[in-house]
Amino acid sequence: MLKKTSLYNLHLELGAKMAPFAGYLMPMQYGKGTLHEHLHCRSHAGFFDISHMGQCLILGDEAVHEIGQLIVSDIAGLKAGEQKYTVLTNSDGGIIDDIVITRIDSGLMIIVNAASKDKVFKYFYSHLSGRCCFNELTGQSLFALQGPAAAAVMKKFSAQVAELSFMQACGAYIDGIKCNVSRNGYTGEDGFEILVGNHYAEQVARLLLDEDEVEPIGLAARNTLRLEAGLCLYGHEIDESITPVEAGLHWLLKKNHDQFPGADKILAQLQYGAEKIRVGLLVDSKIPVREGSIICNSEGIGVGYVTSGSFSPSLGYPVAMALLDPYTVDLGNPLYAQVRDHRIEVAVTPLPFVPHRYYRKNGDAPA
Repeated sequence: MLKKTSLYNLHLELGAKMAPFAGYLMPMQYGKGTLHEHLHCRSHAGFFDISHMGQCLILGDEAVHEIGQLIVSDIAGLKAGEQKYTVLTNSDGGIIDDIVITRIDSGLMIIVNAASKDKVFKYFYSHLSGRCCFNELTGQSLFALQGPAAAAVMKKFSAQVAELSFMQACGAYIDGIKCNVSRNGYTGEDGFEILVGNHYAEQVARLLLDEDEVEPIGLAARNTLRLEAGLCLYGHEIDESITPVEAGLHWLLKKNHDQFPGADKILAQLQYGAEKIRVGLLVDSKIPVREGSIICNSEGIGVGYVTSGSFSPSLGYPVAMALLDPYTVDLGNPLYAQVRDHRIEVAVTPLPFVPHRYYRKNGDAPA
């Protein structure tokens, strides 16, 4: 049976088109459509219900050390209120999931993907010792507020939150309601994610949606926003058969860290290169090149496949991400996507397609 988030009735009131996603009935789009929602988030601020994501606490003095042995990144230096994006890997170097870790005084809070949360939580149970306490957070809702107006909106409710830098978090009150807020997101825009108790979820959502700059955004626009931002989606650019190096996430790897699962393969790829790499593709056609399309060279030989593809509302033409033979990319040879009866030329391009606008307080903001 499909689950519903705390905002299910509000989504219906707002005219959402609901559809199954990762075991939940989730809003795909609202009355104005995906194109409008996408562009509104880029120009103003969008409100996203992401309560289907998995949330948990790993508590105890050994939490940082034990989770640190399961991921490719360094979290030993994280201070309370600081976050790290990283990946869990299996013994073959594949990505079990990409996660966001927040350091708290008593341990760690971790957000995992909706479709992976049961698998990841079982993984934690089987790999953590009795010196850590695992606690799934089922009583909280999770929202995202994304876009260039997000900071101004949040400042009306909490000056403390508006002062956060990218990948920082704090406890705050929104209209007297206790929340945990972090400055991050999945759109490439400046923005925030808000954890609040289910009992107060609709109240907080309505407060934010009452702001003139804010409109509700469905998962369809969330996907096109993250594609333009060149961000990986589990089950597309990353999965248990794709390593961090192949996915272009080598920057997550901690120097001299070789105790995580799959380290031998991953570090060998880092040194000698991988058999496939993630790239961006510009599509020379009005026809979008979708997931699963085979990419061929000029001789018709397959050199990879598309992991995500869609029309880009911000750019006005289709874009895609793909996993390709790195030698094909390096040679700069013409490449083609086969879409039904069409042979469509594509060109490798740097990611992201649309520049990130994350806020950092070190003088580089927005970035």
